[in-house]
Amino acid sequence: MHEASLMKSLMAKILDVAEKEGAKRITAVEVWLGALSHMTPGHFREHFNVAAKGSIAEGAELATEVSEDIDDPNAETILLKSIETEE
Repeated sequence: MHEASLMKSLMAKILDVAEKEGAKRITAVEVWLGALSHMTPGHFREHFNVAAKGSIAEGAELATEVSEDIDDPNAETILLKSIETEE
């Protein structure tokens, strides 16, 4: 359930940023995966693909950075680093 909550929150942020930019399509997403987020890049990709299906983020290229620092204040989360869009 933790992962579903993280993805829901992340997709809301991604779509909000895209909407504010007037984007018609999200072409790339870059994220930082906290050490305690319980996400590997492959696992994140699976969850992202499900969450993005039918949205302007569907098919976006993904780039992930994985932290191993369990003491980082964001260790339990996924942070949005950037998105690329088409108008």
